[in-house]
Amino acid sequence: MISLEMLARNRPGKLIRLRARALASFSIVLAAATLPLVAAAQSENYPNRPVKLLVPYAPGGATDIIARQLAIKLEPALGQPFVVDNRAGASGNIALEAAAKAPPDGYTLLVGNVSTNAINESTFAGVMPTKPSRDLVGISKLVEIPHVLIAATSFPPNTVAEVIDWAKRNPGKLNYASAGIGTYPHLDMLRFAKAAGIEVTHIPYKGGAAQMLPALISGEVQLAFINLASTLGQIKAGTVKAIATTMPTRLTELPSVPTMAEQGFPGIGTNAWQALFAPAATPKPILDKLHAAVVAVLSRPEMKEALAKQMMTVAVSASPQSFTEEVRNETQAWSQVVSEHKVKID
Repeated sequence: MISLEMLARNRPGKLIRLRARALASFSIVLAAATLPLVAAAQSENYPNRPVKLLVPYAPGGATDIIARQLAIKLEPALGQPFVVDNRAGASGNIALEAAAKAPPDGYTLLVGNVSTNAINESTFAGVMPTKPSRDLVGISKLVEIPHVLIAATSFPPNTVAEVIDWAKRNPGKLNYASAGIGTYPHLDMLRFAKAAGIEVTHIPYKGGAAQMLPALISGEVQLAFINLASTLGQIKAGTVKAIATTMPTRLTELPSVPTMAEQGFPGIGTNAWQALFAPAATPKPILDKLHAAVVAVLSRPEMKEALAKQMMTVAVSASPQSFTEEVRNETQAWSQVVSEHKVKID
């Protein structure tokens, strides 16, 4: 048998390499053993500095509204400021990619929605390096929001049938707004146009509802599917008019406005959700801590009441894992819609 002493005398270089390999192997084993302890320590102290909430649209829209409401309540609940950071542009992808590339430590989160986190993966598949179902993990759904088909007050039609008739008599002249290519207001209008047999022209606005509404009020565009949280005040003020709602039954807030189903187009229109996401490698204890805080905050009666006044229904998830799976299933369903309408950005 060759001893280490003999090896050291005859082949000192090999001994050094063996010792280096042994030390490296020990370091790997030690790191693997201590990783859960480090993650536990991080989560126990989390958060110990401000947390950033990325919002993919300009201030004023539904995503921004729920983000700011949540930030105000999470600060006292978790003892650190939650700062809203609006990163509008590219159909929400600027904020989406910033969140996906952020350190997975719970200090950069995304308030996303059905467009950013369930649809963009299909429409931007060829150009977007981020894949939401791979690079982000769900923390919880926050709220669900009914949508409405609204029109400029200068636009003559007041019903879905009148919209179709006007579009057929004025081919190529019906402009509609969306929050960007591939967003659900875009896809919903494509579905409606195909079902109705009309021609429509798409005008995307990178700032979401905050830019769509002024365009409708001014008459720059005539029509849009848009969430009711952003538009109810404008509808009641008479600066825009409601043509139809997308809920199964009429809304208490708009009892005279018929549903899309009542007007012959069941299933057209999205009742969207807003949700909280984190980078995919964020430790589970941090995700669970955030989930528990979000559920506690949004479950308060006064919070539910305040959000209900803004047409937002609290709809928290059972766990981060169940919500992540729900988003993945919805991503697959929307990919079929995107494929059917050949919506692709190269």
